Order: sequence, then C-alpha cells, then structure tokens
Amino acid sequence: MVYRIGIDVGGTFTDFILARDSGEIVLAKEHTTQEDQSVGVMAGLDKLAADESLSTRAFLEQTALIVHGTTIADNTMIEMNGALTGLITTEGHRDEIEIRRGFKENIWDPAYPPPIPIAQRRRRFGVPERLDFRGEVVKPLDEEAVRRAVRRLKKQGTESIAVCLLFSFLNPAHERRVKQIIEEEYPEVRISLSHEVMPTAPEFERTSTTLVDAYVGPRVEHYLKRLQQALRNGGFSHDLLIMQSNGGIMTADFIGKRAVAALGSGPTGGVMGACALAKQAGVEDFIAIDMGGTSYEACLVRGGAPQIRSFWNWQHRYLIGLPMVEMHSIGAGGGSIAVVEAGVLRVGPESAKSDPGPICYGRGGTRPTVTDANLVLGYINPEALCGGEFKLTRDGVREALLEQVGRPLGLDAVEAAQGVFRIVNANMANAIRRVSSGQGIDPREFCMVVYGGNGPVHAAMQADELGIQRLIVPKTSPAFSALGLLIADYVVDTQRSYITPSGRAEASHVNGLFQEMEEHAESELGAAGLGREDLLFNRFLNICYPGQTFDMAVPAVTSDGRMTDADLVRTIEGFHDLHEELHAYAVRDEEPVVRAVRLQAIGQTDKPGLRTYPPVSTSLDTALRSRRPAYFDGRFVDTPVYDGDQLGFGHKLEGPAIVEERFATIVIYPGQTAELDCYGNYVIDLP
Repeated sequence: MVYRIGIDVGGTFTDFILARDSGEIVLAKEHTTQEDQSVGVMAGLDKLAADESLSTRAFLEQTALIVHGTTIADNTMIEMNGALTGLITTEGHRDEIEIRRGFKENIWDPAYPPPIPIAQRRRRFGVPERLDFRGEVVKPLDEEAVRRAVRRLKKQGTESIAVCLLFSFLNPAHERRVKQIIEEEYPEVRISLSHEVMPTAPEFERTSTTLVDAYVGPRVEHYLKRLQQALRNGGFSHDLLIMQSNGGIMTADFIGKRAVAALGSGPTGGVMGACALAKQAGVEDFIAIDMGGTSYEACLVRGGAPQIRSFWNWQHRYLIGLPMVEMHSIGAGGGSIAVVEAGVLRVGPESAKSDPGPICYGRGGTRPTVTDANLVLGYINPEALCGGEFKLTRDGVREALLEQVGRPLGLDAVEAAQGVFRIVNANMANAIRRVSSGQGIDPREFCMVVYGGNGPVHAAMQADELGIQRLIVPKTSPAFSALGLLIADYVVDTQRSYITPSGRAEASHVNGLFQEMEEHAESELGAAGLGREDLLFNRFLNICYPGQTFDMAVPAVTSDGRMTDADLVRTIEGFHDLHEELHAYAVRDEEPVVRAVRLQAIGQTDKPGLRTYPPVSTSLDTALRSRRPAYFDGRFVDTPVYDGDQLGFGHKLEGPAIVEERFATIVIYPGQTAELDCYGNYVIDLP
C-alpha cells in the first residue's frame, strides 16, 4: 500500500486526509497544539497509522507524499510575536514602512492607530549608497556604515535583518555585499534580501514584503526544520511539501528561505480543492467558503480559477507584494467568542481556539462561542462530533449564554443563542459581498462551494440572504483544505522589473528576462526532482496606464515560448481588452507602461482520483439515525437526523433535516432540498 497525506493546521483542529493507492479517502482530526504545531501533526499521523493497523514507522515508510498547509506565518502576524527584526536600507528611506504610501485602513478616524511595527525605528538604519533607475552606481556602498549598523543590531539582540536598498532589483550588487558584511559581523542572524524576496518595484511594497519575510522567517524555518526532523525520525524519507499563497506547493527548504510565501497557506489549499471539485461537477463560476474553528474565508472563482493578485495584498495590516490567491478572511468560526459591549452583541474576531476552546469542549472555556450557540439550537449533536471521538458537554453552556449575552440584552438563553447565530451569519454574508458585489459581481449568479467543519451548518442561511440558489457541500468538507493540498502542483512564481513605455519595450529584452527566470525556476524545482521537460511555463507582462498605481498581469503572447515584436504589440492590445473587462473602460489611445515581466513555472503532480459512486438501492429511511428538536423559524421543530455514511448517490432530503457526517454537520433548512450526486457531494437547492 502507498499513501499520500494532506495536513492542514487550523486554529482549532489539524485536519488530515489520507489517500490510499486504491483510491479510498480517509479523514482524521486532531486538536491543534498551539505551542508547537508539529506535536499535533505527529499525533494525527500516529492515529492514521493505528487506523491502518501499522506502526508509525511502517506507515511513514509507505508514505510517498506529505503536503502541509500551515498557519505558523499567519499566527505570527496575528499575534505579532515574530523575530526581533532590523532593517538596513538606503540612507533617507528608513521611514518608508511608516509612511505606507499614505494608506490608512480607516480614513475617517484620525485616531486610528498605526500597525504594530515589525522593525522599531531604533532598529532601522539607512546607509549611504545609491543606484539610479538603470541600476548604475551613483554612490558607492559605505561598507563601514553597514558594519556600524550591523554591530548595533547585534547589541540590540536582533534575530533577523531585512535588507532593502533602492533599485536593488535592477542591480543586487550592493545588497549582496551587505549580506556578506552581515555574515562576517553577525553570522547567526537570519537575512532577508529584497531582490530575492520581491525583485520588483515599487519601493514600499518591496520594503513591506521583505520585512514580513524577515519577521516570520525564523519561526517558520524553525517549525519546518522541527517537523522535518520528526518525520525523518519517524521513517518518512521524502521531502516535506508546503502549500504557498499562490496556490502551488514547494519543498519545506524552499519555504524556509522565503517564509512570506507561506502566508495563507492552509486556506489556499481549500480554494484549489474547490476548483477541482467544481470542475468535476461542471461548475466554473462559484464562491468558495471555508468556515473552520477560528476564521472564515471567501474566495470568488470565475472560469474555474481563482484570481491571483501580485500587488495590493494586505495581510494582517502589512502589504505583501507577491502573487497570492485573492480571498477575504474574517474572524468568524466555531470558536468565535460572543460578547456584549455597550449594549451591542459582537461575535468574533476573538476566538477560543483549541485551548481552552468553546465551553462545550469541556476544556476550561468560560466564554460563549458560535459552537456553543449551535449546540443550544440543536444543530449539532454532542455525542456525534468527529464520529464521537470528541465528546461535547452541555454543562454551563446555557448558563453562560444567558449570563453573558442574554441578560445584558433582555433575552433568554435560546434567544441569545439565536442572536449569536444571526450575527455571525451576517458577518459571513458581508464577507461574501466583499468578494462579489465589491467587484461588481452579482452573487446570485454564482453557486457556493462550502467546506470546513462549520461551513455546512451556516452556509445555507448566508445563501438565502444573498439570493444564491445552489450550494455544493463535499463529503470531504471538514478536511477539504487538506484534500486541496494533494491536488496542488509545484509552482515557482517569479518577477523581474522592466519599467518602460510599451512603445519602447523590446521583445529581445523581455525574452532575456524570461530566459533568466526559466533557469531560476528549473534550479528551484530541480530540488523536487523535476526537470525542464516536466515544467509548464505561463508568461505575463505587468502593465498599467500612465499614472496608475497598480498594474495588471497580462498573459504574454509568445511563439514557442519566445516573444516577437508582433507578439508584444498583441500583448499590449490584450491589456486594453483585459482592463475593459475588469474595470469597464479602456483608454486605447494612451500608451501603457510595462512595469515587470512575470513567469509562473508549474510542475504537475500525480493527483488522487476523486471517486464516483453508483446509485443507491436503499431507501432514505435506512439512513435515519434519530430525531431531535432544532431551532427553525423562531421555534424548535422535531427534525430528522440522518447518518451521512448511509447516504449515497440519488438520495434526496427535504428540509428541515440534519445530516451528520463523521467530522461535519450539514443543516438543511425548511423549504430547501439536498440531493447527493455521483461524487458524494450534497447539492443543496434553495427555493
């Protein structure tokens, strides 16, 4: 037997999906160990091995692939507990990160606080040096000034240093020399060079991205080394692969050097899995939503692929100028805490996480959460969570909802639970509006692909509010992000700066940059055992109109991978067309500006096949597990509860009804119908 494993670490649970070479899929969950996520990962692997009647060593020796989605970078930014970070930059530019190009999240609040600084001003040093816009040396690097800065950073106990010099993306000689000096003066410190992290303009984006890489890098690198060592000691002999924010996977060693690429790692896996499932179901336009224990992510997918942005990506109040799958995330999950402030009920973004967790977990939690409200409303079964592996308790749940939510608002416990349920649904519906209506897209024209352990409980209510008519809930919903990890391909996404009016752009220069990036991608992917013949290259030019702040990635027209002058003209025309499609206008008599050349190298992986199922011959009654009161339309209704393991292709359910899968609960509300398709998906239609 050969195994392939996807592992997604969430804020509350760590999800595992095991694909056997026979095509069978096995799901497992383990509580996330916040202090050291690798402990929970290894505990889950022990559990999978035991389920296969193998020792952990024998199991890992038969495992051909492990792909991991980790929240370590995101958690570092959320908690702002990364490395003590310093910055060395060109003299006169130490405050670039504070100016933020004038951006402020809330322009109407003059007292809105700035973000917590990654590198405090006393750890930011400008050194005399200067390159011009062609990359030519105007002022030589003052090496003694660099040494003085490094020595001061060493005295301050700095753990990681970001280096961001002007125009280093055109000529990295000064940054490379700064690195040599740092290694001479302070060899144990981690170094992030802007020309390696983000080799393009503009300056603020490059500075911000490089600082974030330096800030999260030590924790990410340390965690991955610790996990790799534990896997090797356990018998796993292959490279550990990590999901990147651009939707592709790379080796843990690659991510350790470019830690910023791990931001959004786990949720990105879910989006890639949703694209594969939707393609199988014949759906190209949909909204992917993921509701776990801590957060809620919404991603708009058109034409079967998510939009990947490479410029204005704000993550945890810092800008990341690298290609990232575009999604909107809010603090709304099963562990989101409900609190009354100034007579107003607020749910999230604070989460109880896995420790202590919701009150019903019985692990010491005292503050009511969304999961506690769902338990009171009858939507979830305290005996059936995770197949009965995790027992819930009702002790203290109603009392906490009454005392902390109900009485301040003049409500009883059930009304308080319903209030929590409605508020969190409204928050999530607004997140969907953000990714759809906010871009001029009518959500009513899309269906929803719903996953995450809590998504199927709430999604139908959000769809009803938004006018969405159809939902698809996969049977693998609770570990869907982990499944998406197994479907992803290797991806190296690189850019090179090339700033010129399009009329002066030279196809020969563009081809030279493509060639350079192809060789770089081959080198990076060679570590994964891939050669050039295994790679697919997607080529782009980043183009904008004069005066625009942001550019657009336009697919480059090429002939056998190389661009002619005629191809360049057609690519510029493609920019006008794409701009009109996305922004409803084009200025065709204006000369666009080429800003960068981008290459996406893809190494395809062997993917587990998604099984199909024959029609069932049993009646729906055989799947009826029990009945229980559940809260619908302002009252408790005696509701049938079905065993998901007994439901199959062709079964059709009328709402209200509840389906209990091993790791997820699916709530079908009054007036809705759900039918299982041949892939094991629940297709829910709204009236």
